[in-house]
Amino acid sequence: MKSFSESYRSAGVDITAGYKSVELMKGSIARTNVPGVVSGIGGFGGLFAPDLTGMKEPVLVSGTDGCGTKVKMAILMDRHDTIGIDAVAMCVNDIICCGAKPLFFLDYIACGRNVPEKIAAIVSGVAEGCVQSGCALIGGETAEHPGMMPVEDYDLAGFAVGVVDKEKIIDSARMRPGDAVIALASSGIHSNGFSLCRKVFDIDNNNPALYVPCDDLGGKTIAETLLTPTKIYVRSILALMEQVDVKGVSHITGGGFYENIPRSIPDGLGARIDKSAVRVLPIFDLIARTGNIPERDMFNTFNMGVGMSVVVPAAQADWALEVLRANGEDAYVIGEIVESEDKVIL
Repeated sequence: MKSFSESYRSAGVDITAGYKSVELMKGSIARTNVPGVVSGIGGFGGLFAPDLTGMKEPVLVSGTDGCGTKVKMAILMDRHDTIGIDAVAMCVNDIICCGAKPLFFLDYIACGRNVPEKIAAIVSGVAEGCVQSGCALIGGETAEHPGMMPVEDYDLAGFAVGVVDKEKIIDSARMRPGDAVIALASSGIHSNGFSLCRKVFDIDNNNPALYVPCDDLGGKTIAETLLTPTKIYVRSILALMEQVDVKGVSHITGGGFYENIPRSIPDGLGARIDKSAVRVLPIFDLIARTGNIPERDMFNTFNMGVGMSVVVPAAQADWALEVLRANGEDAYVIGEIVESEDKVIL
């Protein structure tokens, strides 16, 4: 007998919609299959058998995150096929900071009402993020929460697991004064600072100006610029580690330069950043101007055009730039490591 409950549906939960969602997302999930996937979706747990060949002491590395209030922009635009990339990016970009290769990912979607086509679109973005980072989507959960949120609303979070050989974990203890700090350009705001963006652009009231082409943004609208998916840096960082002595990696997320760069710098050292070298994206200039936001607050909230920073020996900086650019990154030097009690000098 097929599972169905009229009583549960009358309470706001349509379990048949959940079944349809799973059917619609199967094709997207299949795109993420990589060696090691043992189980398909639908079981009580996702199974993965990692290939640990050549590793002396494998270490599992995990990360979890969501997309913050960027989801509000996806809901307003009724575009749901990219927000999943953000969910994956926020997790895998974190675990790559210690040198871990992502193995698998799981998502969690809470929604006011399960609309199968919408859920499938969200998962298609999750799958695309997994493809970009080379990991498998081995499971997830969609939970219908009637009465907890409006029927059109949802939230999305994820969880990633990766592996790195212990001897290859990126160790900032080897950092020295004179090491170069390299910026990897962001694709935009990524998934941080959206509460401030919502205030500046009056997003919660669905400001009509969000949908007008803007000369400052190259003819794009503010809405589509804000919804640009977070860039995933996994493949380029892994390639860099193979050829260069990487001493530190920072994922520039909420808290901007001041909160995230220090996380990869040991005590007694700091990163002196040449602010004039930072290639600030137009959307950040527009936010600062529209909201009258001080420069200090901008650098303490947003990535300002730098999605990730990497520390390498100065003698290897040019080669590091070549490797990163060969792997599709817009990379450039923004500063150096110095002796300092201040972790970031801007």
